[in-house]
Amino acid sequence: MVDTVAELQRAFESLGYAPCPNMNLEPGFEKVALFGLADAYTHAARQLANGQWTSKLGNEEDIEHDAPETVAGGIYGEVMSIMKSPNPRKAP
Repeated sequence: MVDTVAELQRAFESLGYAPCPNMNLEPGFEKVALFGLADAYTHAARQLANGQWTSKLGNEEDIEHDAPETVAGGIYGEVMSIMKSPNPRKAP
């Protein structure tokens, strides 16, 4: 079970993701934002091809939002890490 942001980062690294310094849309890459409260993992969001981000909020439907910070705060915590991976669906 993944409990900390560091453990979640390692899990994403095993899938080909690497730390990324920004949230900007980069064609050919998929980005994820990892959220936490202190060291505890709380949430993740994924960037869509149109630059929007998507999140699953509990049992509700997935939502789209402009930036990871839009859902930050409260039980979702703060953005702790941005990671990216080459997205084979976007690569030439």
